[in-house]
Parts: sequence; C-alpha cells; structure tokens
Amino acid sequence: MGELFWNVIPYVTLAIIIVGTWWRYRYDKFGWTTRSSQLYESRLLRIGSPMFHFGILVVIVGHFIGLVIPQSWTDAVGLSQHAYHVQAITLGSIAGVSTLVGITLLVYRRRTTGPVFMATTVNDKVMYVVLVAAIVAGLCATALGSGLVGEEHNYRETVSPWFRSIWVLQPRGDLMVQAPMYFQVHVLIGLALFCLWPFTRLVHAFSAPIGYLFRPYIVYRSREVAKDTELIGSQPHRRGW
Repeated sequence: MGELFWNVIPYVTLAIIIVGTWWRYRYDKFGWTTRSSQLYESRLLRIGSPMFHFGILVVIVGHFIGLVIPQSWTDAVGLSQHAYHVQAITLGSIAGVSTLVGITLLVYRRRTTGPVFMATTVNDKVMYVVLVAAIVAGLCATALGSGLVGEEHNYRETVSPWFRSIWVLQPRGDLMVQAPMYFQVHVLIGLALFCLWPFTRLVHAFSAPIGYLFRPYIVYRSREVAKDTELIGSQPHRRGW
C-alpha cells in the first residue's frame, strides 16, 4: 500500500500543478501577483524578504543537487560522500535557518500590520502554515538524517533515486518506503505545498520579468523643461535605448 502511494502521489501533484496553473492564468491573469504591501510597512519587509528569498534560492539549489545529481557523478569528480555531506549540512542549515527567520518576520509583519493583515486571504494563511511546516520539516530532516541527532541516513540512496524515477515514468515507491519517517513527512508536506502553489501568491514564482531587461528607460523631466522645449519647437527625444 505504501509503495503504491509513493508511486501515484507525485503524478497527482504534477497534474494539480499543471491544471491549476493553466486555470489560474486563464481565469485570474490579473491576480497573478504577489499583491505587494510595501506601501503599508517597509522596515520589517526590508529585513525579512531578502532573508527569505535568498535563503529559499539556496535551499532550491541544494535540493536540485541532492535529488537530481546521482551520487556516482559526485564520486566520479572526486567529491567524497563525507565532503558532500559536510558542505550539504553546512550550507543547508544556514540557508534553512535564514529562510525560517525570514518567513517568521514576514508572517509577524503580516499579522501585526493592520492593512497587510486585512489583505491576507484564507489561501494565503493556509499557504503560510504549509510553507513554514515544510521549512521546519526540512531542518528536522537535515538534523536527524545527518547523524547530528540519531542515526545517519544517506537520502541519495532512497529519496533521490525515487525522485529521478518519477521523471522517467518508472516510479520506485519501494525506495521511499525504506526512507525514514522524517524524510517521508518532509516530502509529503512539500508535495502539499506544490498542490497549493497555483492557487496562492506563490504562483508569481513562475513569472520571470524578462521584459524588464529590454524595456525603454524612463526619462523624467520637469514641467519647466517640457514647456521650454515646446516653446522653441524642439522635437522630444525618442524613447528607448
């Protein structure tokens, strides 16, 4: 039963992400935003937002390396399991704590700043609970799986091969069954977060501001300069690069 569950649940999650994202873009294109609240409060935002975003970026890169790159590849380039383990624990712990502190500040700001709290939807509240739970579960898995507390477990022999097997359509749910419970809980919370993703403000992560790199620069002129230009009959400068 457990093996079948871990074989099926990833594809259910992928279906929800794909269909949910399409639905959100199709019927809520103008709501595809973070709904910025910087005008209401900026002091905590200036601290919490960079800590969360830079921390989560490092966490994502770390997950990508740990799940996608096989252990045989790192062994082939001369990176021993011990060296990989030390750098993964060090960087992962720093990034995880930074992410947790950042999201804690952002949630505190959202709860204590009246206008920001009023703009918080039910979906946002559920998302924050699941997001914080995923971060805490990840830190617990790092501490427990690293051998700092309890017995060490090499997730690159269970969780990582299971993850890669999903994308080649040959799911190995038996590997996840062999993983410790704390890894299973972390993965389950992560899958739940991805299921919520298309229906919350997190969907803005799927949008990259590529057009910003090529848009014309903005030219500011005073009213006096604009009037003088009109009087002498000069043509306005062309906008753009």
